[in-house]
Amino acid sequence: MPPKRHLTARRLRLGAELRKLREATGMKAREAAALLGADGVQMSQIESGVAGVSAERVRRLAAHYACTDEALIEALITLATDRTRGWWEEYRGVLPPVFLDTAEVEHHATFLREVVITHVPGLLQTPEYARAVYTYMVPGLPEAELAPRVEHRMTRRTVIEGENPTPYETLIHEFALRIRVADRQTSHSQLRRILDQIEQGHATVRVIPTDQDGFAGAGASMMYAGGPVPRLDTGLRDAPTGTAFIDAEPQLAQLRTLFRKVEKAALDPVTSRDFIHRLTKEL
Repeated sequence: MPPKRHLTARRLRLGAELRKLREATGMKAREAAALLGADGVQMSQIESGVAGVSAERVRRLAAHYACTDEALIEALITLATDRTRGWWEEYRGVLPPVFLDTAEVEHHATFLREVVITHVPGLLQTPEYARAVYTYMVPGLPEAELAPRVEHRMTRRTVIEGENPTPYETLIHEFALRIRVADRQTSHSQLRRILDQIEQGHATVRVIPTDQDGFAGAGASMMYAGGPVPRLDTGLRDAPTGTAFIDAEPQLAQLRTLFRKVEKAALDPVTSRDFIHRLTKEL
C-alpha cells in the first residue's frame, strides 16, 4: 500500500503494535520485511504508520510472530482496513493534529474514563465555558481559530450523546466545579449542563470533595479509552509538549491504578449529583 498522507492516531497505533509483536520475538525489521517480500524501508514505514498494510499481511506477520490471540489479530486488521472518514477530518489543516487524534480515539473507544482536577471535562463543557478556557489558555487567539476549537469540542460530545453512546465515567474535583472560568452565569449554566447529562444517562459523574482526606492526586488528570481488546487501550495525559498518547502496558497499568485510587476519594454518583445541585443553588 502507498504511504499515508496523514498519520492518524489509529495508523500510528497499528504500526506500534506490529512493532511490539516483532520485538517480542527478537526478530529484526529486515527479517520481518523479507517474510513479506519487502525491504527494511517498507517495514519501517509500516511500523511508523507512514505506509498502510493489508489484512493478509497483518495475518502473515502475526503468524510469523507466533501471535495466537485471534481477538487482537482481528482488531489489528480492523485498524489496517477501516476507511471510515470521521467528522474530525473536516478540521484537518484547521486545528492542530492532536485535536483530531483525540476525537478519533474517543470515537472508537469501547468506554471512556476521565479524571479532571482543574477544569470541567471537555465532553461536558458548554460552548461558553469552552470559549472562556481557550481564550485564557491561548491569549490573543483570533476568532478564526477560536471558533473552530469551540465547535470541535462541542461536536466531540456526540460520542456520549449519539445513537450508540460510549459509556463515560468522569471523576471531577470540586475545585473544577467551583472555579469561575468566566462569569457567574457561565458557571451556573455549566453546572446545569453536567446535571442534564447525568439525568439523561450520558455520563456517570463522581465528585472529589476538597475536604477529602488522603487525596494527593493534584496531577491526576487523564483520560482512559478502552480498545476493542485490552491490549489496544489508550491513555491520554497532558504533557509539556501537548497531549501524550499512551499505549505501553506498564504505563496503562499505572493509569488504571491511578483511576482506582482517585475513585476511592470520590463521592458516589447519587451523592455527587446532589452535591452539584447544591453548588448551583450557591451561584
